[in-house]
Amino acid sequence: MAYTGNTYSDLTPRQSGFSVAEFLKRAIPMMTIEKFGTQKPLPKNETKTIKMRRYFLVGGTGGYSGAAGSYNLPLATTALTEGETPAGIKMDYKDYSVDIAQYGNWTGFTDFFMDTHEDVPPVIREFSDILGEQAALTKETLTYNVLKAGTNVFYANGTARTDVNTPVTKALVRRVTRALKVQNARKISSVLASEVKYNTQPIEAGFITLVHPNCENDVREIDGFIPVKNYAQGKAMEGEIGSVEDMRFVSSTVFTAFADAGGAAGTMLSTTGTLADVYPMITLAKEAFSIIPLRGANVAQMYVVYPKATETDPLAQRGTIGYKFYHASIITNEFNLVRMEVAATA
Repeated sequence: MAYTGNTYSDLTPRQSGFSVAEFLKRAIPMMTIEKFGTQKPLPKNETKTIKMRRYFLVGGTGGYSGAAGSYNLPLATTALTEGETPAGIKMDYKDYSVDIAQYGNWTGFTDFFMDTHEDVPPVIREFSDILGEQAALTKETLTYNVLKAGTNVFYANGTARTDVNTPVTKALVRRVTRALKVQNARKISSVLASEVKYNTQPIEAGFITLVHPNCENDVREIDGFIPVKNYAQGKAMEGEIGSVEDMRFVSSTVFTAFADAGGAAGTMLSTTGTLADVYPMITLAKEAFSIIPLRGANVAQMYVVYPKATETDPLAQRGTIGYKFYHASIITNEFNLVRMEVAATA
């Protein structure tokens, strides 16, 4: 008798757990952005709105240098008086709320396929792997769209996106790292590990910059660029191409350009050949954004339906395999995220 106590179509809970693990194994190595955010695992059986909270000094909504509203406390440089309790400081907080949303997709297969293929289970697993890649790139793109809408922006040249028609330079890198440092933004020194379990791993501290492969050559041309092959063993992250001083560059095709959004193209890449494409290179410090990671038992589900006779499929000719996952991401500290807008040399 078939097992009927599950909610995973033709999979038992044990099979579903295994399928999700295999699905995540293919998806997680492709997740570039989420490992740098503040992780907010999906709670079970709670509301659809997730809150991320930041604390600061009473008197403002966020700033730096120990001022009212600062995320950094002023120094306690006044000596204590014997027997007297100091005034102390008052803390406030700001909640950042974001609604979680569900995404998913599926593909089909036939009874003929199952009857004539020698290795049906491995092929079904391969379908799961391919869907895992789609889920990963979908989640990455959703997060990227949130991050590239940040308000802290530096232009490679000019004062607006429509002026941009030069590549990234060492001077621009230094302007951005200086802006982060004077705000006491902290470098990222640990990231979410590229594995199914929810674990973190230490990395060499740095500000992480997300770049499109079209910008890689310009990054490599920066004076002082250190390629990952010259790193100490095990120090490079997946997708990382190298570093310049305090900035580490991670590449992915997800980080697409604003087509024809810049100045006269000249020798820069252009979609139509007239105006330069503008690439957002997003630099992240610690706690710049929060995200539901693609990890854990609640965040994703796999569903397999083998061909069976139904009213809509009376000859049991069609089956399906699909997935769903939950996602939410939000910028929680605009000062810790900088968008460099640059062109890419053709």
